[in-house]
Amino acid sequence: MSDSIILIPTYNEKENIEKIIRAINGLEKSFHILVIDDGSPDGTAKIVHGLMDTEFKDRLFIIERSGKQGLGTAYIAGFKWALEHNYEYIFEMDADFSHDPNDVPRLYSACHDEGYDVAIGSRYVSGVNVVNWPIGRVLMSYFASKYVRFITGFKVHDTTAGFKCYKRRVLETIELDKIRFKGYAFQIEMKFTAYKIGFKIKEVPVIFVNRREGVSKMNGGIFGEAFFGVMRLRLDGWIRKYPALPKA
Repeated sequence: MSDSIILIPTYNEKENIEKIIRAINGLEKSFHILVIDDGSPDGTAKIVHGLMDTEFKDRLFIIERSGKQGLGTAYIAGFKWALEHNYEYIFEMDADFSHDPNDVPRLYSACHDEGYDVAIGSRYVSGVNVVNWPIGRVLMSYFASKYVRFITGFKVHDTTAGFKCYKRRVLETIELDKIRFKGYAFQIEMKFTAYKIGFKIKEVPVIFVNRREGVSKMNGGIFGEAFFGVMRLRLDGWIRKYPALPKA
């Protein structure tokens, strides 16, 4: 039994899903994997089931949902599943190799060995570490994080990062059913909520590589949600009563 599980939300990732599962399985430490698939018509879930039934019994799991319901709801479903199954370290990771599997142990170490509650695989804590993104998208992502810092006072460089490790107690404390955003702003809201509760957060520098296979899910609506959502988070920060920080 592993103490850690990596959540991978998928929609049409048949080119990547087996490769990322094998790459994670090849790491020295054992990490279980939970795929949350939103009804991929390309057969992503079928590939996962094939691996579950053969090589990866008791290490690979899947939640199948009907249709695209949003990144945030996929992760919330995964968080609840992981908590129910008693994992201590719970990761978020993309299927497309934009997050390097070899960085997973570094995030784990930040939480397990160094005592942080949340470890963020950060593109911007040591400059701009992004490979093969169009310059317009790099600038949009970079200044989105700057905007979040400016509006909220939140001292994290990569506020929109989707590569993270949470200690169990963080997800037990955050009121998951009250997380309102479903797209890009979900990542900001989760970090901001952890910060407001008082959890210790570390940014671990990583290099983000744009997907080589498959199609990006980014669109203008996702950034729009994030832009206006940040203003709502700032207001929440003034008036909302956040859960108390649990004792270590």
